[in-house]
Amino acid sequence: MASLNVGNLGEYLREQRRTAQLSLRQLADAAGVSNPYLSQIERGLRKPSAEVLQQVAKALRISAETLYVRAGILDAERDRDDVETRAAILADPTLNERQKQVLLQIYESFRKENGFEIAPPDAAPAAQSDGTADTLEALRDSDVLDDDTAVADPRKTDGSDADPHQTAS
Repeated sequence: MASLNVGNLGEYLREQRRTAQLSLRQLADAAGVSNPYLSQIERGLRKPSAEVLQQVAKALRISAETLYVRAGILDAERDRDDVETRAAILADPTLNERQKQVLLQIYESFRKENGFEIAPPDAAPAAQSDGTADTLEALRDSDVLDDDTAVADPRKTDGSDADPHQTAS
């Protein structure tokens, strides 16, 4: 794990807070942290946990992964593609919040299956399941995907993309 670069993080948080036109107290209240603690983070005196960074990111409506990179929790080079992909999904104005979370869950299950098992601390629980097929099945059960949605099971090795839930007619 990289060392924490809290000075850079604090400056970035202050800039984001000001851009969002929030006072320190307003952001602290929205993030559920104390005003003095948030002030110390902004001044580079404290090293916030990933959980605190997640709460602050949510309050600022920015990507938690961006804050993790700024804090040195995620390696910027290694995780840049992942962060950019997540940011693009989260920033898409044509998707609602539920759709964004579903896409992130599917994306994370594919990454896990391909050997990238280290998920950010704010990854959705379904994204940490044992496989993509389990995630897709859960999504179908939750009516996010209907039975007509064609999604191939990536674990198949025969090149077949037939839906295992469909019966032969």
